[in-house]
Amino acid sequence: MEILQLIVSGLANGCIYGLIALGFALIYKAAEQVNFAQGDLMMFGAFVALGLTNDSHLGLPFWVACIGAVTAMAVLGWLLERSVLRRVFGQSQIAVVILTIAFGFLLRIAAGLIWGHDPLTLESPIAGVNQHFGGLVLGLDELTVIAVTLVLTAILFGFFSRTKLGIAMQASSQNQLAAYYMGIPVKRIHGLTWALAGAIAAVAGILFASKGSIDPNTGLLGIKAFAAAVIGGFGSLPGALAGGLIVGLIEPFAARYVASGYSQIAPYAMLILVLLIRPHGLFAQIHAKKV
Repeated sequence: MEILQLIVSGLANGCIYGLIALGFALIYKAAEQVNFAQGDLMMFGAFVALGLTNDSHLGLPFWVACIGAVTAMAVLGWLLERSVLRRVFGQSQIAVVILTIAFGFLLRIAAGLIWGHDPLTLESPIAGVNQHFGGLVLGLDELTVIAVTLVLTAILFGFFSRTKLGIAMQASSQNQLAAYYMGIPVKRIHGLTWALAGAIAAVAGILFASKGSIDPNTGLLGIKAFAAAVIGGFGSLPGALAGGLIVGLIEPFAARYVASGYSQIAPYAMLILVLLIRPHGLFAQIHAKKV
């Protein structure tokens, strides 16, 4: 029973890492840019939902607040690409990295100024509710995280494989110049990709806040999510989710069976091992480009 408990807990955390890593992969796949503010977008999305729900003046129903937070973060992602990153399009990767790191710092500062630096808890209907299956006790929040991730993954798969916009995004990611000549609005696609990454980050933030408290430093989870994206194969959407699950499963078992001083480095040890064996990640999608 203990092993099953660790597996479910690891899967729940892994789903959150996977959703954040999915944002990394989406943006890199579409625009070949690395967004180091993805974790902070997740954190800020959680705080927006918390503000809409917990605020004594607004006090919106939980599900309405979730929709509001997801919409707000999608708009924020679009605005970031439209107003800042589009201006450095074609520049070196280091320019985008520095800009996104700086934007992440700004989000942390803004969250601290608005909501303070003390841990806060989202008023969620799924928090603190347990489900009993024989001798196994599972939190409804953990089951919800896993279920929402599965549903969102199915929706994204259908979006990219069945819709014209999703196919256009894939075409843009494969060859931006060819997509432009075929009439695909590449710049608009990039903006929509950032909006989608922001929305997914908000979903991850709400799910994480439903499991525990949050503070402005919660965005540092993006570091583990980045490791997950690299383990799965940077730019691979299935790989991002798989990498998140791998990191999530490693953590509880390392905490249980490895000395506390070493358990925290287990995900990064896995990252090094994967890079030594498969430098492009476990599920990398490598395409040769003609130049």
